Amino acid sequence: MPRTPLPDGLRFAFGTLTVLPVGVTRWDRDAARAGMLCAPVAGLVVGLLAAATGLLLLVLGAGPLLAAAATAAVPAVLTRGLHLDGLADTADGLGSGRPAEEALAVMKRSDIGPFGVVTLLFVLLAQVAALAEAYGASWTRGALAAVVSATAARLALTLAARTGVPPARPEGLGAAVAGTVPVRAALLTTAAVTGAAAAAGTLLGTYGPLSAALAVLAACGAAHLLLAHCLRRLGGVTGDVFGALAETAATAALVVLVLG
Repeated sequence: MPRTPLPDGLRFAFGTLTVLPVGVTRWDRDAARAGMLCAPVAGLVVGLLAAATGLLLLVLGAGPLLAAAATAAVPAVLTRGLHLDGLADTADGLGSGRPAEEALAVMKRSDIGPFGVVTLLFVLLAQVAALAEAYGASWTRGALAAVVSATAARLALTLAARTGVPPARPEGLGAAVAGTVPVRAALLTTAAVTGAAAAAGTLLGTYGPLSAALAVLAACGAAHLLLAHCLRRLGGVTGDVFGALAETAATAALVVLVLG
């Protein structure tokens, strides 16, 4: 297997998953493999910036709800809303009940239908509510929730890009990254992220490591269920599906962290 320098993988990850000013120097399957393995690193940076924004507002005297709303807004800004747009488009496509080709055509439309609107509403509401509750419990829990959920969201993309997951279309981001990540590498990345989350969870006390690790695993599990459904209905993944997986994983992680 050809090796891709780490900087190329990081540039691919940040260049495709964020709006941070990095230049993607390579756009081939090897770079895509390295980039998707580096996706959790991009998520970590997004999460740290989101947590910093929430904590800054709290320091300035804002309440947990405003801090939570700002924290949830940062990932949307740093992705130009692409993950949320993908979530809405995927909801419209799946909700249409049409055959795969017609559902994919629905997903390519520029407008958002009723399924997309309702899905966006409840997902964002759940994210803000969970973050507000986390910040209300402690600033540390809120910040950790922001970081873990953003990292787990991008880990879900690493897993979705594993070997054996086909693209639903011959073009687009889904086709560029689908099937590029060896299963073993995806599992090792999952173990590394879960371990790192557990280590960070020590900041929350005795059960913090378990709660943080379960949040990552729940995020991966929720994303896997959605991915399996998309594979059955659409025949593969698209850029929109990747966005939907990220938002689903982030929401699942936040809910588990709050319940823990």
